[in-house]
Amino acid sequence: MISLKLSDAHILGAIMSYLLGFFIMPFVIYFAKKNNLVDKPNERKIHHGPIARLGGIAIWASVMLTFLLLVVLSYYPYGKLLSGILLGSSLMFLLGLIDDIYTLNAKFKLMIQLAIASIVYFLGINVDCIYNPFGAPIHLGIVVSYIVTVLWIVGISNALNFIDGVDGLAGSIVTISAVTLGLTAVAMTPTNAISALIAFILAGSMLAFLTYNFHPAKIFMGDSGSLFAGFLLATLSITGVMKSAALTMFVPFFILSVPIIDITFSSLRRIAKGVSPFTPDAEHLHHKLLHRGLSQNQTVLVLTSIATASGAIASFIVGASLKFFMYAVLVSVIMLVLSFLASKNKE
Repeated sequence: MISLKLSDAHILGAIMSYLLGFFIMPFVIYFAKKNNLVDKPNERKIHHGPIARLGGIAIWASVMLTFLLLVVLSYYPYGKLLSGILLGSSLMFLLGLIDDIYTLNAKFKLMIQLAIASIVYFLGINVDCIYNPFGAPIHLGIVVSYIVTVLWIVGISNALNFIDGVDGLAGSIVTISAVTLGLTAVAMTPTNAISALIAFILAGSMLAFLTYNFHPAKIFMGDSGSLFAGFLLATLSITGVMKSAALTMFVPFFILSVPIIDITFSSLRRIAKGVSPFTPDAEHLHHKLLHRGLSQNQTVLVLTSIATASGAIASFIVGASLKFFMYAVLVSVIMLVLSFLASKNKE
C-alpha cells in the first residue's frame, strides 16, 4: 500500500481533484441540459442562451472523491476540525443545489445558512480571540465569538455568490484565494497542513470548473458551487490563519479582498435604498466594469489581478512571498491558457 506524506498529498490532491472535475463536468452539463436545469438570460444577466447551472455538483464531487482516493492511498488527513469543514460544506452545497433546482426564498436560505454556520461553530470552528497590538490577545466570550464566526462564514459564503456574474470570475477568485490560503496555512506558526490540503484540493477542482466556465461558458457553478466554495474559504481561513492570536489573523481580509469589498458595498447600497441586502441588482463590481466598456475577459483580468496583488500582500505578511510568486505565475498561466482555449472553441 502506498503511503503519502502530507506535502505529497497537497500536490497529488490538487492534481486528482482537477482530473476528477475535468471528467465529471461534461456529464453534469449533459444532465442539466437534458433536464432543463439551465440559467436563462434576463435583464440582470449578460449571457446569451441557456447555460447549465449545476457546476457545483462536479466541484463538490471532485473535492469529496479526492478525499476518498487519498484514504485508498493509505493517507487520511486526520484533524480536529475536519469533520466540521466537510459536514458544513456538504450541507451548504446541498442547500445551494436545492436552490438551483427549486429557487428558494432568500430569507429561508439565510436561516438555513445561519443554522449550518452554528453547527460548525459548535464543532470547534470559531474565532475565539483577536490580536491586540497593545498587549495580550483579546479573548472573546462565547456570545461574541459565535456572532463573529457566524457572520464571517455566512458573509463570505454569500460574497462568492454575489460575484458569480461573469464567465470565469468566481472560479478565478476562488482558485487564487484557495492557493493563497493553502500557502499561508503552511507558512503559519504553528503550521496547519490540514487546512492547506483542503485548500489545494479546492483549487484543483476549481481549475477543472474553469476549463468549462471561461467565456463563452458551457456551465455555471450555481448556488451549489458558490456556497460550497465560499463556505470552504471562510472556514479554512479560520482554521488555517485566524486561529492565530498574532497580527496575521487579519490576513484573510487581504486574501478575500475582492468578494469582501463587493458584498460590503452591495449590502450598504441596498440598505441605503431601503431594500434587503439580498435583493439582486446589476450594480456589482463586475457590472460597473462592464458598464465602462470592458469585456468579460477584461473584467475577470482586472478583478483577478487585484485578488493576486492582495494575495501577494498576505503571503508577504506570513513570509511565504517567494512560494506565492511561483504558484501565482503557474496558476495564472494555466488560467490564461484555459481562457484562450475557451475563446477558440466557441460553440
